Amino acid sequence: MSRLLVEEYVREMRYRGVEDSYDLLSIREKEILQLLSSGTSNREIAEMIHVSVATVETHRTNIFQKLGIHSLPELILYAVRKGLLS
Repeated sequence: MSRLLVEEYVREMRYRGVEDSYDLLSIREKEILQLLSSGTSNREIAEMIHVSVATVETHRTNIFQKLGIHSLPELILYAVRKGLLS
């Protein structure tokens, strides 16, 4: 069900003219994307932002779906290309 909602959201945003998939991400998802791509574990992220590991995993799944990414190495490559890593 969650996957279907995310897919519908992405379709709607693209219909409205959002061209860069990064713009589909919420502020929290952008924060988690940066942390994941810098090597921070789900558990560490959960502790840092005071949420459960399951919540981080849900955000991670949504990030992957919105960006069309299927693995952590792909996510890291995406972050490097976007200039998100320092």
